[in-house]
Amino acid sequence: MPISQSIIFVTGVILSFLSLFLFIICTFFLIECVAALLPINNQINYFQNNRSWQNIKVTILVPAHNEELIIPRTMDGLIPVLKPQDSLIVIADNCNDATAEIARSKGATVIERHNLELRGKGYALDYGLRHIQQNPPDVVIIIDADCTVHTKTIEILSERAIKRGKPIQGTYLMTAPKNSQSSKDLIAQLSNIVTNLVRPRGLSNLGQSCSLNGTGMAFPWSVINQVNLATDHLVEDLKLGLDLSIAGYRPEFCQEAQVTAYLPQQLQASKSQKTRWEHGHLQMMGTYVPILLKQAIYQKRLDLFISTLDLCIPPLSLLVIVWLAIMVISVLFAYVGMSWIPALISALAGFCFLTAIMTAWAGFAANKLPLSQLLILPFYVMGKIPVYLKFLIKPQQVWVRTERDL
Repeated sequence: MPISQSIIFVTGVILSFLSLFLFIICTFFLIECVAALLPINNQINYFQNNRSWQNIKVTILVPAHNEELIIPRTMDGLIPVLKPQDSLIVIADNCNDATAEIARSKGATVIERHNLELRGKGYALDYGLRHIQQNPPDVVIIIDADCTVHTKTIEILSERAIKRGKPIQGTYLMTAPKNSQSSKDLIAQLSNIVTNLVRPRGLSNLGQSCSLNGTGMAFPWSVINQVNLATDHLVEDLKLGLDLSIAGYRPEFCQEAQVTAYLPQQLQASKSQKTRWEHGHLQMMGTYVPILLKQAIYQKRLDLFISTLDLCIPPLSLLVIVWLAIMVISVLFAYVGMSWIPALISALAGFCFLTAIMTAWAGFAANKLPLSQLLILPFYVMGKIPVYLKFLIKPQQVWVRTERDL
């Protein structure tokens, strides 16, 4: 076989493999979005331990690094829901502002941690767990310092964690500020709805586990006490959820428990947050896909294989970029004599992706994002290209706190 034909053949095989993998991922994404439209399954097979909210001892951990501007609002939302046996612990992690003093004045127990070498939310949470292990609660709930906790969320998370004996993830949504007129904010809000509501709801309706989102999470003490949280990973919450799934404690989604926060408005803060999340996700894909596949085979567990597929769905903007690249290359090679099969498979993948996005928008975001605003999606995706190029050149390795807006 001539060298030129060999190159075309090898390229055809690679493109066929990539387009097929892309089709599988987009099809699974579509399945998640369609399943989310089904009535949510609220039937729970309660364990014998059916303790009521009033009898459950709860500890709320709030990791905080220089949060003096917003910690009062968070404390005001959490203090009133505490029962006599409950506790609210703020971990003032490497703070050099008034976070600790303000939290104490609001009635929280504050523990201060100072370690400039071991930085990150994971280390702060580990410090908090070690603080309470001598007198542990029944349930540990983690709430970020910039979040608003909605009515009955703590109660719902606590009861569900006890009755299921598993980690419970509430609905964590980031919204555009009321005075924001930015189309990019609305698109970012749609992306957040798809990631933190539509997909976990779809997986829940399919009887599968969900990812952990870092806040609005509840853990039975017997579960959280078995894992190591001391890490500086960029997405320590995603890692924790996968580690727990492998260990047999599959996180479950609870839509009724709701936690919200605002999207950062400062350009640098928004960029920093997106970079951390998306670089962290890509690093997790490279590390945990083989681990999950190995454990799925070793433990003979279909749910771990499903978790692998879910993890393989990259950040949605990157998925669009990858699809466009494969589609264009497949069409170009088809014109020079290669098979049209990769191009056709890529086209089907694109159709599945577009259908999934429109399904999610129609079912969960039509009242927040006018259809006309979706026209800026191509520009939003283009704006993400530098984030992904940076991952190829110099991926972020160190956890960085997102600057808050007042």
